[in-house]
Amino acid sequence: MFLSDMLNKKLNLPKPAEALPGRADPIPTASRHFVSKRPLNGPYPEGLEKAMFGLGCFWGAERLFWQVQGVWVTAVGYAGGVTPNPTYQETCTGLTGHAEVVLVVYDPEIVSYAQLLKLFWESHDPTQGMRQGNDVGTTYRSTIYTFGDAQYQAAIASRDAYEASLRGAGRGKITTEIAPAPAFYFAEEDHQQYLAKNPYGYCNLQGTGVACAVPAAVSA
Repeated sequence: MFLSDMLNKKLNLPKPAEALPGRADPIPTASRHFVSKRPLNGPYPEGLEKAMFGLGCFWGAERLFWQVQGVWVTAVGYAGGVTPNPTYQETCTGLTGHAEVVLVVYDPEIVSYAQLLKLFWESHDPTQGMRQGNDVGTTYRSTIYTFGDAQYQAAIASRDAYEASLRGAGRGKITTEIAPAPAFYFAEEDHQQYLAKNPYGYCNLQGTGVACAVPAAVSA
């Protein structure tokens, strides 16, 4: 019963009354990006935009995006849940409701939001619900948290187009959560740019092998 109860908690988002209480103050984290040395929490140069994606374990997901030309800085953290300022250990219980996510700060003059969406869709399996491969739980769910209506509409359009491609390849329905960006809580320093510090560290990212043709109308 205990094992079954814990599994259910990890596969179902907690109700507010069930969530861990968290804390009022942010947890300590890095001040600068380990690779680029740029400030994680700003100030960001004028004209840059933000995006937020969850595609399983955030270690490998973050590395995908910091390697993209036009991405100014990335950071990993927790979003989409109930518990304020959670720790990694707390999110792993499934009782905070948060997903592991990557905050991407990018220059839209160099890389478009549509290009980031394409990378997002092709780099994981968005049909798996509360898991990504062997990583099981609500923290590993697929998410797109959007900044503004243009991003939201672009995310929806890209999802619908990619779902059609996936179904044509015999895949299931996309389960990705798409919603306006909630509060983003920076993860602890050791999780920031983890695979730059630990080049042989764990990365479970695996796409479906199905290409994503982002609709021409998605130009955000």
